[in-house]
Amino acid sequence: MLAGLCAYLDTVFNQRQIPILLAELERFPAGVIPEPARAEINRLAALVEEGRHLYLWFCGD
Repeated sequence: MLAGLCAYLDTVFNQRQIPILLAELERFPAGVIPEPARAEINRLAALVEEGRHLYLWFCGD
């Protein structure tokens, strides 16, 4: 899932993709993704899983 992110394009994950994204995020070694970024992704993904938002958007440049 994370391989699909592009710094120049928007990427959107839906509720069904969030568990896959989070599992993949957990497999990354420490330091590959800075801890503040990892924590923010987890926080936003939790909102999607709760149904408060339907999508998690990564906005490119």
